[in-house]
Amino acid sequence: MHPLVKLAKETIELYVREHRILDVRGRDLTPEMRERAGVFVSLKVRGMLRGCIGTFEPCEPDVAHEVVRNAISSATQDPRFPAVAPDELDSLQYSVDVLTPPERVTDRSKLDPKRYGVIVTSGGRRGLLLPDLEGVDSVDRQVGIAMQKAGIPSGSQIDLERFEVKRYGEKD
Repeated sequence: MHPLVKLAKETIELYVREHRILDVRGRDLTPEMRERAGVFVSLKVRGMLRGCIGTFEPCEPDVAHEVVRNAISSATQDPRFPAVAPDELDSLQYSVDVLTPPERVTDRSKLDPKRYGVIVTSGGRRGLLLPDLEGVDSVDRQVGIAMQKAGIPSGSQIDLERFEVKRYGEKD
């Protein structure tokens, strides 16, 4: 299991079972864990989404702290799902996406939903969709879902950014 996935799993198990936050200070952190980046932590049960929360850009001092923050949020704060219960822990599957810095895109032909995630902005609203998601096979679908997540009405003037991810699952 990749160290970032292991960190997310340990964080969620400690928080759900004991309501304690994992302290990463003093741990052996990989070079990647010491960098700064936006991070998403996704939880699934039997292939179905159970929680996914992340940060577009870094909010914490390093990726390790970003994983801890977003792992707890994905297990307890995703508004689409109730908080993860202790009896669910053994059935959770984890993945961690580390985002590259977003880059502005002025032409939709520069988007590819398999390779790039997308950030859509309109006024004060901003929505993000990760790349390479099942059922998202076109740029229009990817942008549309990101707009919907942000509450941006169809037909609105939008700005686009793209990013790549390093995705880690339990088999990495």
